[in-house]
Amino acid sequence: MFEAIINFLKTTGYFNVTLSQLIMIIIAFVLMYLAIVKKYEPLLLVPISFGMLLANIPEAGLMEEGGFLYWIYQGVKLGIYPPLIFMGVGAMTDFGPLISNPKSLLLGAAAQLGIFITFLGARLLGFDAKEASSIGIIGGADGPTAIFVTSKLAPHLLGAVAVAAYSYMALVPIIQPSIMRLLTTKKERTVVMEQLRPVSKTEKIIFPIIITVLASFLVPPATPLIGSLMLGNLFRESGVVDRLSKAVQNELMNILTIFIGLSVGATASGDNFLRLETIEIIILGLIAFAGGTAGGVLFGKLMYLLSGGKVNPLIGSAGVSAVPMAARMSQKVAQEEMPGNFVLMHAMGPNVAGVIGSAIAAGVLLSLYGG
Repeated sequence: MFEAIINFLKTTGYFNVTLSQLIMIIIAFVLMYLAIVKKYEPLLLVPISFGMLLANIPEAGLMEEGGFLYWIYQGVKLGIYPPLIFMGVGAMTDFGPLISNPKSLLLGAAAQLGIFITFLGARLLGFDAKEASSIGIIGGADGPTAIFVTSKLAPHLLGAVAVAAYSYMALVPIIQPSIMRLLTTKKERTVVMEQLRPVSKTEKIIFPIIITVLASFLVPPATPLIGSLMLGNLFRESGVVDRLSKAVQNELMNILTIFIGLSVGATASGDNFLRLETIEIIILGLIAFAGGTAGGVLFGKLMYLLSGGKVNPLIGSAGVSAVPMAARMSQKVAQEEMPGNFVLMHAMGPNVAGVIGSAIAAGVLLSLYGG
């Protein structure tokens, strides 16, 4: 009887837990705290942190072949979830601000600066071109795009890249404001922008079709992302498929958020995550995200000067494609400087442009190094 009890105890997690697993479990608890208590993007951080917890339970084997999380993870590994997420983002997003102010595309493009700066930095640290592309794409602040690129170019880095990308998306409220304030003056932050022109229904219907053709012909590898994004938006704007639009916005997105959050968290097992390479990727990812934010704000300052002070540079920070978190952050900082200043809709233009820009940047990297 005593021997049976000893044998049972040897099978428990308490007996088999490692230091690396304990560290990752503590990190998971910290992320849960940020999500539940501080309310930092809980829709992302709750499933990610709980997936991280589950993946580090000793002897559970959830990520081993045939395990519960193993099968859910296949949607990440095979690149299935990212285009579907993009379809949901398209169905939930109003492209009107971008159509109304096409110059927003330039801010979205400028915010991709972090991707290419970090690509060069990763190459200097010894990562090959495919690995550097996967690390650099974190700068787009777009988890699905980072997963899509990494699954094709450097699948062995998928766990670290996915955790970094989604963590920085969730931590937008912590990372972006200090960069925005550092690079702008109070006068610039208090600029009140003119109201955007109304956009017709016809423009909103034609826009996703034209963008699909132009972008997909330019960078064919980006077609799954661009095409899905624009299809979701066409569902929204056409007015003839409300059931599909609502299903994509709600049921599909909710399911995908759970699956991709759990999958991303589950890749952060102690054995795989607590390595020098992973730490380098996390640091480079932060540089990429900060660089993207800075690139958008600096280009916003240029537009401020060229427009004679009519453009609030804060909207440039929304050029990273964390929709709509980055746009909300531009609005929050603007209102802190001057209550009543409403720049949200102006920030949504660069924010949507950032989604398109990160997808095109992904297509460029896949075209260059996907062979």
